[in-house]
Amino acid sequence: MLRLTEIKLPLDHPEDAIETAILKKLQIPPEALIRYSIFKRSHDARKKPEIALVYILDVETTQETHLLQRLKKDPHVMVTPDMSYRVVAQAPSHSPSHLAIRPIVIGTGPCGMFAGLMLAQMGFRPILLERGKAVRDRTVDTFAFWKKKEGLNPESNAQFGEGGAGTFSDGKLYSQVKDPQHYGRKVLTELVNAGASPEILYVNKPHIGTFKLVGIVQNLRAQIEALGGEIRFQSRVEDILIEKGQVRGVALASGEQLASDHVVLAVGHSARDTFQMLFDRGVYIESKPFSIGFRIEHPQTLIDHCRFGEQAGHKLLGAADYKLVHHCQNGRSVYSFCMCPGGLVVAAASEPGRVVTNGMSQYSRNERNANSAIVVGITPDDYPGHPLAGIALQRRLEEEAFALGGSNYDAPGQLVGDFLANRPSQALGTVHPSYAPGVHLTDLSLSLPDYAIAAIREALPAFDKQIKGFAMADATLTGVETRTSSPIRIKRREDGQSVNTAGLYPAGEGAGYAGGILSAGIDGIKVAEAVALNILQTVMA
Repeated sequence: MLRLTEIKLPLDHPEDAIETAILKKLQIPPEALIRYSIFKRSHDARKKPEIALVYILDVETTQETHLLQRLKKDPHVMVTPDMSYRVVAQAPSHSPSHLAIRPIVIGTGPCGMFAGLMLAQMGFRPILLERGKAVRDRTVDTFAFWKKKEGLNPESNAQFGEGGAGTFSDGKLYSQVKDPQHYGRKVLTELVNAGASPEILYVNKPHIGTFKLVGIVQNLRAQIEALGGEIRFQSRVEDILIEKGQVRGVALASGEQLASDHVVLAVGHSARDTFQMLFDRGVYIESKPFSIGFRIEHPQTLIDHCRFGEQAGHKLLGAADYKLVHHCQNGRSVYSFCMCPGGLVVAAASEPGRVVTNGMSQYSRNERNANSAIVVGITPDDYPGHPLAGIALQRRLEEEAFALGGSNYDAPGQLVGDFLANRPSQALGTVHPSYAPGVHLTDLSLSLPDYAIAAIREALPAFDKQIKGFAMADATLTGVETRTSSPIRIKRREDGQSVNTAGLYPAGEGAGYAGGILSAGIDGIKVAEAVALNILQTVMA
């Protein structure tokens, strides 16, 4: 097949316009076109009155060889790459005693779920251990906390439980990680097989939405179990069993021990007690950069109009998003993160006495506000010394936010106009913050280090030059956002194993190797392949 790129058509083009564009591009008669499919659809909104759809198409034609020769200098015509997934290993049909000890996966977020799915598809019958509850039970606990019907459950919340932190998010499925082996396509295909809309395979910035993710996560679990895998909920790993630098299994909080020479660590970026345990056991950990800041909310209509002009509200464009960055005079960088069009700001705390914010959207993205994190990059130079010092900083900021919010899990908030004028907010304006449990207006300059406050104050007016109204006085800020990424990295070798602990496979966001659902799923596949190959090498030795 041929892949055609940069096929531009009007936003409201007729149904047959794509075929017409193919024939014109390739200069072939209709009978030479066998079929085509849309690989990617995006939009070009640089000229708001003339917003165009941009397609990447895979085309099958009777003249492929001739066309490749005739159009060999055209950068927008090429052979469609083979993106099909092929397993790298398969468990022996008659497993020797070595395989009686099954691989263990700790965590059932996107990384752990895809690591478990791939190991199951390769016949290795993995055991997945999740400290939290199954996704529907976890959803009940999380929503009850948000609505102040129940207190925070440290083991069942927006961070912990089946599906991981990504379940309570926008469900974004795009990433900037290099993916030459097309693992991302495998992730998207499996999500579609589990119930996601097929459009995630071709829209430019696909997302699933929280409510749909719940059912998809359940279906992925069912696939793992049908292939011989096992998932245990409310099974917190309290210790890693290590002998002479080799993993031998895990010990659960219940007292049970499970033997395994292959343990995938996919615990997410908030498993702070697990990080401490690993450090105490001598597993190599180093601190890494992350970011801190606030959530900002605007009317979604403002963002739509700035991005799409008169075409705002068009069904193919949906709710508009943005991506912003500003380099400050104090050397800091401020950027937007995890932008949620038509979404909500949600409580993402996982420890008592601490407040954390995050963003979430449903598939429809039809809530009144747009929100994103506005965060400042920080490095280990800002929290020197201990490898876990970044966690200590996160905890301190979250505790201060808890106190500023009233010590009842309400979040501290402030109007942008007041924040820029350095005065506490007394009353809301036209933009009502969506954070549940609630928002307590205060002075957010007390919630972050001075360098971060100064950087954000400089960045907001700069962002206003790109999106008129971004620094509107009534826009709201809600604090604090501290879990943008893991503050640590558990280093691993090229074969996927910890640099100093054989048989331990650090993976995903928590280990510092991913940032988001898609990249975490990709890393889960990579690590599962590493485990499978290592098991087979052990068997053959």
